[in-house]
Amino acid sequence: MAAQIASYSSSAGGGGGIIDDASDFSDIGATGLERNAIWREEARYDHHDRSGSAIGVMAGNPHIPTGSGFAWRLAAFYAALFIALGVQLPFLPVWLAAKGLDAGAIGVVLAIPMVVRVFAIPLAARTADHYDALRTAIAIAAAAAVLGYGAVALAQGAAAIMAAFALASACYTPLMPLADAYAFLGLRRRTADGEFPRPGLPAYGPVRLWGSAAFMAGSFGAGLLLDLIAPRDLIWLVVVAMMLAAAAAWVLVPLPASEAPARGRSRSTPGLLRERAFLATAAAASLIQASHALYYGFSTLEWQAAGLGGGAIGALWALGVVAEIALFAVSARLPITPETLLLIGAAGAVIRWSAMALDPPAPLLPLLQCLHGLSFGATHLGAVAYIARAAPAEQGATAQGYLAVAQGLVMAAAMGVSGLLYARWGSLAYGAMALAAAAGGVCALAAVWSTAGGGPR
Repeated sequence: MAAQIASYSSSAGGGGGIIDDASDFSDIGATGLERNAIWREEARYDHHDRSGSAIGVMAGNPHIPTGSGFAWRLAAFYAALFIALGVQLPFLPVWLAAKGLDAGAIGVVLAIPMVVRVFAIPLAARTADHYDALRTAIAIAAAAAVLGYGAVALAQGAAAIMAAFALASACYTPLMPLADAYAFLGLRRRTADGEFPRPGLPAYGPVRLWGSAAFMAGSFGAGLLLDLIAPRDLIWLVVVAMMLAAAAAWVLVPLPASEAPARGRSRSTPGLLRERAFLATAAAASLIQASHALYYGFSTLEWQAAGLGGGAIGALWALGVVAEIALFAVSARLPITPETLLLIGAAGAVIRWSAMALDPPAPLLPLLQCLHGLSFGATHLGAVAYIARAAPAEQGATAQGYLAVAQGLVMAAAMGVSGLLYARWGSLAYGAMALAAAAGGVCALAAVWSTAGGGPR
């Protein structure tokens, strides 16, 4: 979720699809001066010349597995992982309410993943980096998550549900940053040897969008089933979806030795924590994503109370993801810095939550849901793009973990508070979410200023 959160074209088709715009990301870990030189050189890069693209490479270098062997299996894993998220995020509160938990207890349960990830993600990420075992770590965590969610389904009582959900979250929450690190390491190698490094995520978005498409399918399908099955049975949909994710994890392509991070010769990632631009970027992404807390936790319950059926609710969630898919699909060609993407995400979130605080009529909800492409999509792309640009490649999982932990801490607080705010103020609580997004925008401006050299890094 954003929390965890959820990072979606209707197909991989179109001209280049998943592969043809892949970048080698070799500017990861570059200094500020080196990155400025890269950006200046980028202005002379011909984005329409495919001689250096993965398609061009496949003709002259067929030994490089740029096609389905890596990218499609990675896309399938993202899809399976996000089917589970698409069921859990909108409908876990409905299941919790059916189990007898009140709004305050639901807020606490929803905050558990953000607390657990503070410990689980660094442990999993550092272990994966240390042993050069990203794929193995992903597969083990996915299999353990199946057992964890099975325990949640069988739990009775608030205390037992919280304990089982903490176990499931400890296995599930590392999967997102581990998968992103795995994606960067693999996709970076599947490009032309002579292609000049470009900033941003030209390969990541077209692969990651399949996760968003699966999220849409999961949320819409669960919404339809909500009208057919008892709310207390919804949790089993999550268990089945996690089984699919575990199966997809075990068929991911192993990273060859030349693509895995080299142990013993990485520079220390804690240096990132002393960079002003990194801290501002992490704060911006955390605040903007945390502004989704009320939406993630209580929008389904609010829409149910307003008389919307499960199909309509699922369609609203899916519509937001459609906008996200569109952004991911074109992200390969957007000449936008990560910091600018964060600013765009903050603006979209402020507009979205300010309108939601006014209890808009049902016909306006689809339009507001389209802003999810900015409030979540642009924010997610901006955050992971910054990590891809700033972190040392051999410590990719650990660096992604730093960002995930920062987002988890802020989201945990927002989730816990959102339950109290919603119980007291109802939809007016979205005003607090708009304020959080505005604060994130201020942090994004600070990141732009630091990156541009206006202040110390």
